[in-house]
Amino acid sequence: MAEAEAKMKQFNGGGAGLDAERGRFPYCVVWTPIPVLTWLFPIIGHMGICTSTGVIRDFAGPYFVSEDNMAFGKPVKYWKLDPSKVYSTGPNAWDTAVHDASEEYKHRMHNLCCDNCHSHVALALNLMRYDNSTSWNMVKLCFFSLLYGKYVSIGGFVKTWLPFVLFLGVIVTIVLTLHLR
Repeated sequence: MAEAEAKMKQFNGGGAGLDAERGRFPYCVVWTPIPVLTWLFPIIGHMGICTSTGVIRDFAGPYFVSEDNMAFGKPVKYWKLDPSKVYSTGPNAWDTAVHDASEEYKHRMHNLCCDNCHSHVALALNLMRYDNSTSWNMVKLCFFSLLYGKYVSIGGFVKTWLPFVLFLGVIVTIVLTLHLR
């Protein structure tokens, strides 16, 4: 039992304060697949940002920012950020930035390509001046999440990649079948 927990902790990155069972990911950017879209493009999904206590905030649709109820299900991936890299001043700068970004996005229309959940997370990181930067955007977040994100479990990895592999298998089978005739 202890060995299994140690392996899981190693797989999860051993992040302190993380509790995937309860859906708590303090100081993290979280990600979950979007059905059909992620099946075709596995690096594209739904993103949220967590408070210092791990409460997930995500821009889930027009004029709506959800709290602890991600639009497409529980996170399958997280990217643990370092709260000491917040350069904004004031008490609880992290939580204030997440709150202010969420309040801003409660007044915005959702646009799949231009103003979406990734933009909401980028605004929060820009407001807190994470890593002394105000140039966070959708592309940078997508790339960094792909590079530094860790899967919550093996099931999360499978949920993300299996549909794509099956879809690719069907395409390859069809192409080979048509070329062999």
